[in-house]
Amino acid sequence: MRRWLPAITLAASLFGGAVSGLSAQAGEPIDRIVAVVGTAPILFSMVEERFFQNQANRAPGIPRDSAGVVAYKRALVDTLINEELLYQEAIADTTIQVTDQEVAEAVDGVLTNQRRQYKTQPEFEAEMRGIGFNSVDDYRKWLVEQQRKQFYRERFSLALRQNGTLKDLMPTEKEVRAYYDAFAAAGMLGMRPAAVSLRQIIVSPKPTPEADAKALALVDSIIVELRKGADFATAAKRFGMDGTRETGGDLGFFRRGAMVREFEEVAFQLKPGVISNAVKSPFGYHVIQVTRAQPTEVQARHILIIPEIDSTGALAAKVKVDNIAALVAAGASFDSLQRIFHDQSEERDIVGIYVDSLPPAYAGALVGVDSGKVSRVFSLEVQGQPLRTKWGIAKVTERTPEGPATYDAVRENIRIRLSRELGLGAYMGELRRRTFVDIRWP
Repeated sequence: MRRWLPAITLAASLFGGAVSGLSAQAGEPIDRIVAVVGTAPILFSMVEERFFQNQANRAPGIPRDSAGVVAYKRALVDTLINEELLYQEAIADTTIQVTDQEVAEAVDGVLTNQRRQYKTQPEFEAEMRGIGFNSVDDYRKWLVEQQRKQFYRERFSLALRQNGTLKDLMPTEKEVRAYYDAFAAAGMLGMRPAAVSLRQIIVSPKPTPEADAKALALVDSIIVELRKGADFATAAKRFGMDGTRETGGDLGFFRRGAMVREFEEVAFQLKPGVISNAVKSPFGYHVIQVTRAQPTEVQARHILIIPEIDSTGALAAKVKVDNIAALVAAGASFDSLQRIFHDQSEERDIVGIYVDSLPPAYAGALVGVDSGKVSRVFSLEVQGQPLRTKWGIAKVTERTPEGPATYDAVRENIRIRLSRELGLGAYMGELRRRTFVDIRWP
């Protein structure tokens, strides 16, 4: 198989962009080593592949002149060196684990999305052969290796941050300003769309005590059977009431802060393989089983049982939100009412969402609502389950009109991004000092 040219072409053809300058590179007879990290080579083809991938994805900062392109590719060599250094550190850390199954699932998702770009399977297979892969399976093997390395790097970086090894370094105001000015000079700031920030009170219909008890009884019976040895995935597909039922209740890996408090408190205490007791959260009742545990994250699956809602409960939710709206109109504290009545499974505050990205229910309710004002009552419908409709009101805390991305508007985001880059740069510098790195560019 021709290894390096297919990788270049593939990055452009499957990432949706045209490859400019490919014909100039097609005459390269062989690949060459541009750097060595430990014993791992960084190939010229890898630099070209990343360049065309960035170009296809319209990454910022890609120059148009030949001298600028050469300098840009030289910087990509450093990027690939850093990635290889992180990967080598990750695989040496026995607490960082990546399973074949999760890699396969991620790659399957990529292949499915790419396959949709072609009308027929033979067309897709012909494209694979045309760019140098012997078959789709051949391409899949290449993707598997790339995805595996990415997972290792991501998990290792997260572990470094959580254990304090990788620390952000605060930039000076001068550095933040210089960062902004460089992006502005390159014309990469663009226009900032109109945005809105809001605080909301969402009210959900509540089950009757009888319906709640019935749901709990079902959960308890499932737990009994699971502890006797029943298959968890089969039970999840039969009884689960959320989207994870199709995958046997699998939630993948998650770290603290990703799930509601009640769920997390149990998940991060469970030993792998143990079936939890019934766990009540704002969503309903859960049965949880942790399948893998790492220092900073766990992989788990669950079965969610949601108590039934009757028409009385559905009506009560609408009446309650109407009463809350009346209290707010009469001068009651929005924040105080939010603390008492808000559904904890929903976000309390939504900050800086673009107006043209608002869900329809919010977009309609917020038309003409200025900063400091409160919306009309709106509904959040659950498809196919009208009795589970939630009701809400929102208070606009800030409106930002469309306009250029000013320094003040993006300063904090730049500061956070730059602090992480500086911290990572310091860590990578230390890695380079203790690892053999030989750069052979050009």
